[in-house]
Amino acid sequence: MIELDCRSMVCPAPIIALARHIGDVPVGDVVAVVADDAAARYDVPAWCRMKQHEYVGEDAADDGVPRYLVRRLA
Repeated sequence: MIELDCRSMVCPAPIIALARHIGDVPVGDVVAVVADDAAARYDVPAWCRMKQHEYVGEDAADDGVPRYLVRRLA
C-alpha cells in the first residue's frame, strides 16, 4: 500500500494525485489518499466508479485526517 499525502490540496488535486499514482501499486493493492478537502469524500468513490477501481472505504490517518482507500483492479 502507498499513502498519498494530499493534505491542504483542494479539488481536483487529490484526484489528480490518485490518478497519477494508481499505477504505482500492483493490481490488487491499495492506494490511500489522505485528504482534508471535504470534496474528497465524494470525489474518490466517484473516481473509482468511473475508472473501475474498488473504493474500499474511509478511515483516518494518525492525525485524524480522513484517509480514503482505493484498491487497484486493473
